[in-house]
Amino acid sequence: MKYRIWDLPLRAFHWLLVLTVLLSFVTVKVGGNALVWHARLGYLVIALMIFRLIWGFAGSHYARFKNFITGPQAIIAYLKKLEQSPGHSPVGAVSVIMLILLFTAQAIAGLFASDDIAFDGPLVKYVSSEWVEFFTSLHRLNEPVLMVLVLLHVAAIFYYKKFKKIDLVQPMLLGDKEWNEKIPVARDDFKLRWSAALLFGGILGVMYYFLR
Repeated sequence: MKYRIWDLPLRAFHWLLVLTVLLSFVTVKVGGNALVWHARLGYLVIALMIFRLIWGFAGSHYARFKNFITGPQAIIAYLKKLEQSPGHSPVGAVSVIMLILLFTAQAIAGLFASDDIAFDGPLVKYVSSEWVEFFTSLHRLNEPVLMVLVLLHVAAIFYYKKFKKIDLVQPMLLGDKEWNEKIPVARDDFKLRWSAALLFGGILGVMYYFLR
């Protein structure tokens, strides 16, 4: 039987983040005037991370942190059997939290970073040169770490599809997952979707006001 697992706001967050990260990588490699768009994409990443943090408490069942963040024992037990979970698995939960933390650190560091040639982050003028150097180094050194984590995430998706015959992509596209047992159904109604849209719009508005 099919159950709604991922609400539309969470799915939109996921795929918008994927697109934003890809474009961020392209623009930083192109350099020059493309760095202006790289910065704008960084603002969008911050907005997405703020949204995900709030949605981790206000979203539907499987989006809430309390329903997928577990302790070390649950992670060890999962690694022994690798049984499928309706939402995020214990290891998947670790990946989610690490990605949120690293993307947040990367985007915030970018606000204070400078390449000393073509672009300064919007908050560079508020901190000392020592802090600018620190955040610039953090922004540069964190990039390969993020890339490795993203590649591991993609590799895990491929592993489940190839060897365990479990498609993790389709549920994140359509929201539903086949499950043999009765499980909680994620709320995904009109009110929840519009609440998420207003929340994200509000976050973007506040960020535009302070970072323009």
